[in-house]
Amino acid sequence: MSKLEELIQKYCPDGVEHKTILDVLVQSITDGPHETPSLQGSGVPFISVEAIHDGIVDLSKCRGFITKEYDLICAKKYKPQIGDVFMVKSASIGKVAMVTTNDDFNIWSPLAAMRCDTKTMLPRFLFYILQTDRIQKEVVKKASKSSQPNLSMRVLEQFEIPVPPLPVQEEIVRVLDTFTELQAELQAELQAERQKRLQQYNYYRDNLLTNFTPDKQVREYTLGELGTFTRGNGLQKKDFTETGVGCIHYGQIYTRFGAFTDKTLTYVDENLASHLLQVNKGNLVIACTSENVEDICKCVAWLGDETICTGGHACVFRHKQNPKYISYFFQTEYFFNQKVKYTYGTKVKDIKPDSIAKIKIPLPSLEEQERIVSILDNLYTLTNDLSAGLPAEIEKRRQQYEFYRDKLLTFKRKEA
Repeated sequence: MSKLEELIQKYCPDGVEHKTILDVLVQSITDGPHETPSLQGSGVPFISVEAIHDGIVDLSKCRGFITKEYDLICAKKYKPQIGDVFMVKSASIGKVAMVTTNDDFNIWSPLAAMRCDTKTMLPRFLFYILQTDRIQKEVVKKASKSSQPNLSMRVLEQFEIPVPPLPVQEEIVRVLDTFTELQAELQAELQAERQKRLQQYNYYRDNLLTNFTPDKQVREYTLGELGTFTRGNGLQKKDFTETGVGCIHYGQIYTRFGAFTDKTLTYVDENLASHLLQVNKGNLVIACTSENVEDICKCVAWLGDETICTGGHACVFRHKQNPKYISYFFQTEYFFNQKVKYTYGTKVKDIKPDSIAKIKIPLPSLEEQERIVSILDNLYTLTNDLSAGLPAEIEKRRQQYEFYRDKLLTFKRKEA
């Protein structure tokens, strides 16, 4: 018999009393001000839904700051303290977090704040209870049915939850805390392994593409000597259709694609496609605009047999080299150090196709390009297999945790 089973047998063998959330709080559920204050660059952090992250209130994600004067006005209604539990009651509805530090901050109205009566309910126990599948389904069911679902405070405070004796709560919290810590450690280990693989891949890629011995007789060319660059125009996300001519939007290049692809994610109708920049097999589609210098000039080699199209903020590089080889070269540090010289802009970064044409590339024979690409393809597959496996493994552990959490927090109801 486990320690938890022993505690249940000792303290609540006939079942567990169920109470409303309001019954276990020292005060009624409350929220922040409903009128958005004028936010500024410094002062008291003002927390919105976006700052509720991974079960904690993340001050680094605050939406802005309020003055000390306004903070005093907010404090008359509610002032957060360690142990308070929050639930988001609109937008990312049902998301739960707990205050674990004594940092000074204030909250926005979509957050429902709960302060436990610790003689009856441990804050950490309530934190876990609110995340159970039963409560989350009830949140969705009881929320107002509108374009922006909202759960009222009066409805939330009447949710019924099991309230076992404190020793039972303490043991359940201990078990779940241990489980979440192990899960976090596993995720950190997997991410570290992924980073290690990426570093190895980057090292070998850069070495193969830029460090040639004299006997290889590799000449350096500008990209403009190898082909032509043409900038696109038009094509907005609203132009996407279910079927039609395949298209690559510039934003997809650094968010959805790798070094090469033979399938598009989106389409446009034939009439619009005829007015957009054409992309043929072997061409590179290059992002010319981004919010940061890292994403500028990210590219994808088009390997599909059909002609597709692209639009503004992208350019197409037409050439007669191995397309994968050129695309892999665009990922190297050697390429990066050259492109930054031609990148301009402050909030939005841009680069002109004529500038990309000036970038130099060491270019071996087509046979040697093919040999190097074969090696990089294998390394690329190994690295991306691990990257794909990471989310699957983490998701599997998350599902295991949720199963045991819900099982631990389900009790036989004590008859009155």
